Amino acid sequence: MKDFYVSVGQTVTFSKTVSESDVYLFAGITGDLAPVHVNQALMERSAYGQRIAHGALLVGFMSTLSTLMVDQAEDALVNGETPVALGYDRIRFTAPVFFGDTITLTYTITAVDTVKRRSLADIEAKNQRNEIVAVATGLLKWVRKED
Repeated sequence: MKDFYVSVGQTVTFSKTVSESDVYLFAGITGDLAPVHVNQALMERSAYGQRIAHGALLVGFMSTLSTLMVDQAEDALVNGETPVALGYDRIRFTAPVFFGDTITLTYTITAVDTVKRRSLADIEAKNQRNEIVAVATGLLKWVRKED
């Protein structure tokens, strides 16, 4: 029997090829129409040579990982606890993500605090060339239903 809903070392992954439509839909939803994301002509003359995806889009992918981890803790809700994302710490974008890159993210539980009802995870995002493009620490809070 497990002591908690997740355990140290437990891992989930998610992969997605970032398309032009992903970036434009994200830009439209958020209002972030910065030229680095949507101006091809300008970015062709830049140090990157092409448009780059929003870092916040990668944070959205990190949220997907949290959901996938929560899906593995299906008995939490039955037991009156609601797992929710508490946040993402130390987010760093270490390399650009270009349109057409396939990003694979890994979420690995590194600590469980049964008293505070929290779990921590290392998050790492790599492109198809196995280059790390983003890292973060994910926090989940397991909220108990009050009697």
